[in-house]
Amino acid sequence: MSQLSRLISILTLLKSKRLLTATELSDKYEVSIRTIYRDIRKLEEAGIPVYTIEGRGYSLMDHYTVAPVQFSEKQANALITAQHIVNQSKDASFVTNFNEALIKIKSVFRSSIQERSELLSDKIHVMNWEYEEFSSDALSEIQLAITHFNIVEINYQKADDPSITFRKIEPCAMYSTNHKWILIAWCHLRDDYRAFRIDRIQHFKILNEVFEDRKFSLQDYFQPYT
Repeated sequence: MSQLSRLISILTLLKSKRLLTATELSDKYEVSIRTIYRDIRKLEEAGIPVYTIEGRGYSLMDHYTVAPVQFSEKQANALITAQHIVNQSKDASFVTNFNEALIKIKSVFRSSIQERSELLSDKIHVMNWEYEEFSSDALSEIQLAITHFNIVEINYQKADDPSITFRKIEPCAMYSTNHKWILIAWCHLRDDYRAFRIDRIQHFKILNEVFEDRKFSLQDYFQPYT
């Protein structure tokens, strides 16, 4: 069983108002108690209000509920498939935030759909033959900068240039190609729009300074290439 499937299962048990001990969970899932400690910490980091009753075990905070949203099996399968695709991303923040969101989403699946979605998950594999040493951990923060119109300072390394340049940019939009996220931003250095591979951003700082919306359109940006 994958960690995500185990987390969903633990959350389902907690939702049933059961008091669970680390030893009980360790035996049930055939993992170490240390692994269970990490699982509980993951649930807490995802915003699930798990609390410890000293000497007795784990429980959920009283009156904790999840939104009464119903998913069809096809919709659940689409989310499971999306998870496999997302996990191919080179950006750690994006993968982490997606999987934490999926924990919450799957907690509202009906039991039958949850079981079948976990079965499907074991039968899907996304191949990625491309290997590159570059990875990133900036996508989630930069997405916020786009929607909040925050200016960002970056140190950037081009693919064909070993030197690193400092840029002050206004992030406008992004797209993905070949498992790489590309940020389109107004570059103060070039006084024009430029494309930046997020995994080539060596360092970034989101400033409190905001910029005026330039009404950038991805459709217009790609129009000359269509």
